[in-house]
Order: sequence, then C-alpha cells, then structure tokens
Amino acid sequence: MTTSRQTRLWRSAMAAAAAITVTAGVVAAAPESKAAAAPKLDLIAASTSVTLDSWKEDPGVYLDLGTYVTADNGPFELKVTRKSYKDPVVATQIIREGKTVRTRTLPRGAVKDFAGLPGFARIIITDASGKVVANRTESFCPNNASGRVRPEAPSTSKYPESCPTNPFTLGSVWGIEKGWASNTYAGYYGTPVVMKPGRYTAKVSVTKKYRDLFGIADKPRSIKVTVRERSWEDESGEAGARGASAMAGHAGHGGPVRAPAPASATSGAGPSYNVGHGPLTPAPPALPWALRKSALRASDTGDAPGQTDGSRQAPAVAPNAARPKGKASVPDVPKPDLRSLPAYGITVSDGYENVKGKDYLAFSANVWNAGPAQLVVDGFRAPGKELMDAYQYFYDAEGKQVGYTPTGTMEWDPRPGHEHWHFTDFASYRLLKADKKETVRSGKEAFCLANTDAVDYTVKNANWQPGNTDLSTACGQENSISVREVLDVGSGDTYTQDLPGQSFDITGLANGTYYIQVLANPEKRLKETDLTNNSALRKVVLGGTPGARTVTVPAHDLVNAN
Repeated sequence: MTTSRQTRLWRSAMAAAAAITVTAGVVAAAPESKAAAAPKLDLIAASTSVTLDSWKEDPGVYLDLGTYVTADNGPFELKVTRKSYKDPVVATQIIREGKTVRTRTLPRGAVKDFAGLPGFARIIITDASGKVVANRTESFCPNNASGRVRPEAPSTSKYPESCPTNPFTLGSVWGIEKGWASNTYAGYYGTPVVMKPGRYTAKVSVTKKYRDLFGIADKPRSIKVTVRERSWEDESGEAGARGASAMAGHAGHGGPVRAPAPASATSGAGPSYNVGHGPLTPAPPALPWALRKSALRASDTGDAPGQTDGSRQAPAVAPNAARPKGKASVPDVPKPDLRSLPAYGITVSDGYENVKGKDYLAFSANVWNAGPAQLVVDGFRAPGKELMDAYQYFYDAEGKQVGYTPTGTMEWDPRPGHEHWHFTDFASYRLLKADKKETVRSGKEAFCLANTDAVDYTVKNANWQPGNTDLSTACGQENSISVREVLDVGSGDTYTQDLPGQSFDITGLANGTYYIQVLANPEKRLKETDLTNNSALRKVVLGGTPGARTVTVPAHDLVNAN
C-alpha cells in the first residue's frame, strides 16, 4: 500500500468446539470422571440502566453498557500464538483444575490477530418507538480484570491487563480469573454510535459461535440507555474528558493508544513480579539533598549501607580466584535475549516541522526481550557529572543479585515531552539499499527503556504484568542520582521515529527498493544469551517526486501492516 502522513492510532464461521487434545509439556488428562472441568462462562449486566455522554463538539457514544463475562468452575484461559509471520494466529484453550491440565485448539479462524475474540458480543439498540438504531458486533479482550464477583475469588488476577495490538506480536495469553469478571466493552477502538439525546434500550448477547464454542447460555441482557448531550465549554476546564480516558503511548514512544481496562475495585497496584526473579522496582528519585555529603548513618534513614541519601550505589562484588579484586563480573546465570521486530507505521512526511524541500521516512520500531531473564540496567551519577555510568545487572534463579558489568552511559534528555534519562546504544536504525548496504542511519540511539508492548507472553519467565509500562516509573528526574531501567521478559519497547534526525532523510535518495533495519544492542555491550537474532529488516519501495515522495510497504509474510 502507498501511505502519506503517518497517523499514530494503533489501537469463516467457526465449527463446534474442537476435540480435547493433550499436548507436549502439559499433564495428561485423568479419566473422564476426574478430568478438569471446563470453566463456566456467563454474560451478566452490572446494572439495568446506564447513562452515556455525547459531546456536542464530537457527537457519538461508545457502548460501555456494563456487561461482563464471568468465569466459574475454574479460570478461562487462552494461549494465542503463531509459529512465525508465515503462519496464521492460533488459539488454544488451557483448562486447569489443580494439577490437571488439558488443552484444546480452537477452530481455524477463531482468532485473526492478538486483539481479542472477533465478533464476540452482539449489541442491538432500539429507540422508544422500537426502531433499531444500531446493530453491531464487537470484539472481546478478556484481559481487563474488571473485578471479583465472589468474595472467595483470588484477590488478584494473574492475567495481562490488555490484549496486544502490535502487528508483529508473536504470542499472548488471555484470561479471566476464576470468580472474576471482564467487561465486554471493546474500548475506544471502533467508530462511536451517533445517537440523539433520549432514551433507548440495548440488548447485549454473546454470538452463537462463541456460545457453542464455550458453552455459554443464550441469555441476552437488556439495559435501559439514556443518552445526554454535553459540551466541552461547560466542563470548567475538563474539556476532552472522554479522550483523556483513553491511554496514550508515553512521550517519545510510539505504540497503541488504548482504552484502559476498567478499574478493579478489589485489586491494588502492588509491585510487579517476574517468575523466578522477585520484585524489581525502579530506583527512587533523588531526594533534594541527594548530592550533599551526608553524615547520616544507614540506620538513621532506613536505607542500606551506602544508600543514606535515598539512592542506590553499585555494590562491590566479592573477589574470588576467577577475577581480580574489585572488578565487575558476568556470572553464568540466565541472561536476556534482545530481538528486533520488523519496522511498521511507515510513511513519508515532512518531519512534522514543515521542513521545506525535505522528505523523511518515518517509522515505528520495537526491540523486545525473549528472556529467560530481565534486562536490568542501572545508571549511577557522580556528583556534578552530566552523564551517568550504566551497569547491567544479573540475578540467579532466586532473584539474588550475583553480578554486574559496565555497559555504557545514560544521558539526560531535556526536551519537552522527554525530560528523562536515556540509556545509550540500546538500538540502532538504518536504511539499507537493495544490496543490504547502509545508506542512511537514524540519529536515534539513546532510549528510556519501558515495557510498552506485549510481544510474546508465552516465552519462558514472561512477566504478564510488567511494572514499568510508562516513563514515570522507569527513567528518573533531572536531579536523580541513580535510575533503574528494565525491559521485562516477553515485552518490547516501541519508539516512533518521526522527527528530523530520527527519521530517515530520503530527500536525495533515488526511487527504488530499500530495507529498514532495526538492530538491537548494536555495539554488543549488553550481555545476552544470543547475539545472532538482533536484526530485523522491513522492505520498502520509495517512489514519487521530491516534495511528494511516496512509500509502498509490501506485506511481511502474512503481516500486511505498513
């Protein structure tokens, strides 16, 4: 397809239930009488009536009607994967009860991507006269953990908080915890329904293919709907309240613009845990007196030795015969595996600054961690210095820190919208000619690491609920004396290169075939399990004339996303 200016929004009938099959790596099913029972799913409505707002300046309502799918008799869990970009997306239901685990593969075409179950909920809305004003289906992402429906249900949900929308996602896990409910509302993805102020009736049901597939009773829910018109001018500075409820990608990063999952009334925002590693929380911001020489003892502040100013220091490593005293070490423990995804969101622009006579190739790029260990990088700042010294840290299977090694620097980015510490040399972006030789390199080579995208939550030790998914928890403040940046297992970090210096200047390039290369760990300073899978290429074809250049982006195997 040929694209112009980049927009930054990301956001076959099935057969009856497939036969139960046991796959390698799971416990075989017990005799039928003792086999794990499939979870019981029900559609419920939280209320018999709702009020929806239609803004005068932007008419239309989103159909958050308060309907939920509940799971009883066990958790509802789906593992969604593809072997490669040449293979279709496949969903497998995981049925658990104690140590008994069974699986069944959903019918071909049950899922099309990783965004949820397509066409799950049918919504029919009629006005006071009985006329149908809306008749539509919406996809269902189970990963929103809206809340518990029984007091004895688990206190928290173990499943991810959303369904991934990155076109190059490789694996995901969807689920509803036993005794929990997930909202059927699809979020701010589709087109709102334009409805005049007034009273309506909404009928919500699960479509037949999913009722048959998961054994859901045919019990539609009826909700009285009141549509009221409001104006931004009347909101006393709260203009755009509806838009504020959609979660934007963090500053400087690309990625999907998502509606947040409905808040759970029963779960708190506790620390994030990774399988086998324990909590890894960000470094605290420096206290106002952090750079002052302090005579306080550790016992006076509650900090560990060497941390009396509320920050962290790189700890000394105990010497042994294998290394010189005082030297950093790289122990023989699991390490991260950084991999690149092919570029996407590719378009020709003027650099968003109307640079006269210039053409730029803008794109989004993601580097992710296939594990089995987190990438943990800490930066330490000597008093008065502009740069932090960066160290990569290593942990054993119990989560105990067992070593570290120098790995470059961190620098402060003072630009509005950034204002955080960047780790240098995390990735490099290059435009290659048809012969795969470099022709243009992006100036973007410093990054604040954050888990913006769930790339593959089926890999070993994947953390389904990473803690630092935005910059506020990852990258420090201007007066920080130390920071911690983490890329968790299964997650990736997306950046969008759309500014001069970051995007590729193609003004003087000839029309023809090129490749965008996303290269992780370009200087090989970070210690990984595998350095052979760090590069990903995406083919593009440049055309047009100066000032009106075009780019055609062929499909990447089965992924047809520019």
